[in-house]
Amino acid sequence: MHDQPKYIPLRESSFFNDARSARPLVEGTVARGHLHDDELMYTGKVKGEDATLFPMRVDAAVMARGQQRFDIHCSPCHGRAGLGDGMVVLRGYRRPPSFHQDRLRNAPVGHFFDVMTNGFGAMPDYAAQITAEDRWAIVAYVRALQLSEHATLADVPSSDRSRIQ
Repeated sequence: MHDQPKYIPLRESSFFNDARSARPLVEGTVARGHLHDDELMYTGKVKGEDATLFPMRVDAAVMARGQQRFDIHCSPCHGRAGLGDGMVVLRGYRRPPSFHQDRLRNAPVGHFFDVMTNGFGAMPDYAAQITAEDRWAIVAYVRALQLSEHATLADVPSSDRSRIQ
């Protein structure tokens, strides 16, 4: 068992006619867990345009996950409230835009997903660090931040208005 015959990748082999030990993948092979054929879920687009809807139901669990992931990955630059005043900005890095400016408040949700996936300007892509599901949860949380910044009393359910002082 100590000395087993094996092929070392990219070394010459006399077994195969092409003398290579590494074999090419079978055409059409997709690694398990990597078939991302849901355009909306994995690109944030519908027919090539930024999506205006979420690919899943947004509930309290999704919002909690989005807040957690936002605090970890986004707040260092964007700040906890999405104002673009995170800790790295205080240390001299370039200030990102506030999520509360009209341009971003009116942007479709697919825009935020696409920027997190592919990066934009000084912002790097986060596709390798944050799963697609978590990126969507972050987008939902960003929308909640935007709503909270511009909320009116009419936005509060009538049953909860008495708790506001």
